[in-house]
Amino acid sequence: MAVTQGHGNPDWTRDETILALELFFESDMGRLRSADPRVQLLSDVLRALPYHEDAARNERFRNAAGVAFKVQNLRSVVTGKGLQNVSAMDRAIWAEFGDRREEVVRLAALIRAGIKVPAKDVVVPAEDEFYEGRVLTRLHYTRERNPRIRAKLLQARSSAGLNCEICAISYPSVLANIHDAAFEAHHVVPLAEAGVRVTRLADMALLCACCHRLIHRIIATERRWVTVDEARRIIFAENSAV
Repeated sequence: MAVTQGHGNPDWTRDETILALELFFESDMGRLRSADPRVQLLSDVLRALPYHEDAARNERFRNAAGVAFKVQNLRSVVTGKGLQNVSAMDRAIWAEFGDRREEVVRLAALIRAGIKVPAKDVVVPAEDEFYEGRVLTRLHYTRERNPRIRAKLLQARSSAGLNCEICAISYPSVLANIHDAAFEAHHVVPLAEAGVRVTRLADMALLCACCHRLIHRIIATERRWVTVDEARRIIFAENSAV
């Protein structure tokens, strides 16, 4: 049996497990050795993940043996044979994507592309992680926090008066010199497109901080992209039903 020498390494994330599942689909039901070039290639990709910068300093982190071991774990989930120390993440990803190979390939391509885009100093709470995984969620957050984009959005909306595009709150009593601090930019373009296009003002919505957090949580909970209009209906569903 392969020795991973990975004691103390961070748990495998959703992104990483999706990438491992893609390799599982490409292989002969997960029958891979650590010397396989595809295993080494995935090891290199995992070590390049932006949220593993510290762990990747350890040469044993996500090494080829560990990657091969992970793919074998996925094989155990599928067949019920072999290694039995599979994780809850392994089981969850297989339950979600076991019969959706094309979707796994699509998401894996987006994740690999997202790794190349800088997104430092962005921490994504686990409960707010989007369907596409942590890499692309970080990229989404980074684009929203771009001060130049936010400044242009505020300027464009200021002529009509600043207000949240979900709840319509405008904070009229807040002093003018701090009024803009009540609003944040939200990227409305699905992550499937966000990684391949330049951000434009038409891609952004102006939301209050509360509604912004709510729409992110809805997207994470629903495991799909949710528009501003959908978020408004979900948030105020109880009131509208009265």
